[in-house]
Amino acid sequence: MYTLVWTSGFTRAAAKFIEHHPKLRAKFSAILRDLEHDPFQPHLKYHHLTGKLKGIQAVSLTHSYRITLTVIITDREIILLDIGSHDEVYR
Repeated sequence: MYTLVWTSGFTRAAAKFIEHHPKLRAKFSAILRDLEHDPFQPHLKYHHLTGKLKGIQAVSLTHSYRITLTVIITDREIILLDIGSHDEVYR
């Protein structure tokens, strides 16, 4: 199991995201549960980012929406950074 660490920025972004996309609340919760269990599950589409976001990873919430995060394997922590559309989180 991994520990999810909610940054203040992620907490605000998640609240705003759920407010604007209430139909994705259950999917969002399921993705967080799956991340806690194993962030490398194939359906999460875990991938490393490049360029100015090098060192950050992302998983897919849907085809259009992503969650950016940092996985610290030695401490088994996942630091949640942002949630939003592809363009929003990769800015």
